[in-house]
Amino acid sequence: MGKDEWNLAGLVERGGVCYQVPGANAKEVILETIGLLPPVPAMDREKLFREILEREALISTGVGRGVALPHPRNPMLGEGDAPLVAIAFPAQPIDWNTQDGSKVHTVFLIISSSVRQHLGTLSKINFMCQQEKFYSLIRERAPREEIISAIRGAEADWAGRHVLADSGTAQPGGS
Repeated sequence: MGKDEWNLAGLVERGGVCYQVPGANAKEVILETIGLLPPVPAMDREKLFREILEREALISTGVGRGVALPHPRNPMLGEGDAPLVAIAFPAQPIDWNTQDGSKVHTVFLIISSSVRQHLGTLSKINFMCQQEKFYSLIRERAPREEIISAIRGAEADWAGRHVLADSGTAQPGGS
């Protein structure tokens, strides 16, 4: 994988944004979302579903504020396979056993090729969901292009800050 491995916008472009995903519970929404994923030759969808349910059985991936991050415990893709993130908007809010008791309105299904890539993806999604502008986009089920554009903008800001930090230049508003 190259630079795109760490690019959340690219991961979402590969995984897709799905609207009105049917399902009455987390298990059904996960199954439906897996069925909507683009073809990935090396991925066994039934195994992916089982692995995600095993992860959910350990502790809910409903992180709060109406967001869930279902994923298998271990990478499901080989080194040559492109990881992806599918954003799914359930047709109805789902009880996902979130920490704050909120019903889930947005699901980020994460399929990784390495532990490092997986942790980086979780971190970026968590950061994005803490940004009110982005959170409003997902809460309102904005069009795919708007969501991906917002992610690209945040990633460009991150890249700019890293360049400033690496050059020793003071960052605006930072320490």
